[in-house]
Amino acid sequence: MMSTLKIDMRSDTVTKPTAGMRQAIAHAEVGDDMNAEDPTVNRLEEVVCELLNKEAAVFACSGTQSNQMGVKVHCLPGDELLIEENGHIANFEAGGPAVLSGVSCRTIPGQWGMLDVDLLRGKIRADNQHLCTTRLVCVENTTNAGGGRAYPVDQLHRLGLWAHEQGLKVHMDGARLFNAVIAANSTAAEVCKHVDTISICFSKGLGCPMGSILVGKKDEIAKARRIRKLFGGAMRQAGIMAAACLYALDHHVDRMVDDHQNARVFAEMIAEIPGVIIDPDDVETNLVFFDVDRNLGNAGQLSAKLKQRGIGINASGSQRLRACTHLDVTQVDVEAAAQAIAECVAEGFSDVTGSVCGPYVRG
Repeated sequence: MMSTLKIDMRSDTVTKPTAGMRQAIAHAEVGDDMNAEDPTVNRLEEVVCELLNKEAAVFACSGTQSNQMGVKVHCLPGDELLIEENGHIANFEAGGPAVLSGVSCRTIPGQWGMLDVDLLRGKIRADNQHLCTTRLVCVENTTNAGGGRAYPVDQLHRLGLWAHEQGLKVHMDGARLFNAVIAANSTAAEVCKHVDTISICFSKGLGCPMGSILVGKKDEIAKARRIRKLFGGAMRQAGIMAAACLYALDHHVDRMVDDHQNARVFAEMIAEIPGVIIDPDDVETNLVFFDVDRNLGNAGQLSAKLKQRGIGINASGSQRLRACTHLDVTQVDVEAAAQAIAECVAEGFSDVTGSVCGPYVRG
């Protein structure tokens, strides 16, 4: 069913291809990617390697697929990975590590969805036949359920160097890597300097219809390419999607500043609404999490009330909602959405039927 929402802030996955992106798709030169003969896919992989200063890359269908390819590249059945307790790989990929790779996830409480060396010390299993082998550290940048935060670059460097000293590999779920790069005022290469593999999603803030990519060392990406085939993700004339991704890298990265600014405007406006609980200073990127007072009703009810007004904002907990800004949402839109929340609070929404915890959206 096609969305009829006027302002859709459920996720940045709802973005539509721009006119320029559609032109790029229409004129894409294509070949058989299974045989490494699609020139547009090959160019995309080269461009991303240049941006991250890595050796090789492989195009994939989705962020979940490229994350799971990364897990299987680094781990053997019976191994475990370490991940912050809100991490997407552990919570929202349908049990992929266990099902696809025989890998268990050891979740560690962090702050804002982020790990640091102090949290990881003492977590590596001893070399003992009774225990699984700790093999991998997974980080998420930006954090999603952790609050849309971007890792400080020095923290990533510290974590990566420590992990390598312990003989561990590091995989980054970089679904919103470029949001993190913008927020950190850094470069993708610097952010990923001490990370072994990075998964980047093109269908979120970059605004593509689909696509992800896994980046790393040549031997590891060669292994990942075989895993992509195993997972049923090998593609043929994928250049039509790769062309959209190349267009996005040229036109949609720098403009993410607007998304971050719009998220902050939205946060500052709803912070003034009685019964809405948020600290605007906690908003770093394009994700805005906020709570509603229980005396007003629950998050699902407010989400349903907003939907009646043509505003899409999902509940992500009994009292928590998540709004997401993106290239199809303007400052005028976020101001209108904030005003709609104020009106819903003033009118009341506790009598509205709504899911207590709305569907979790990856984006």
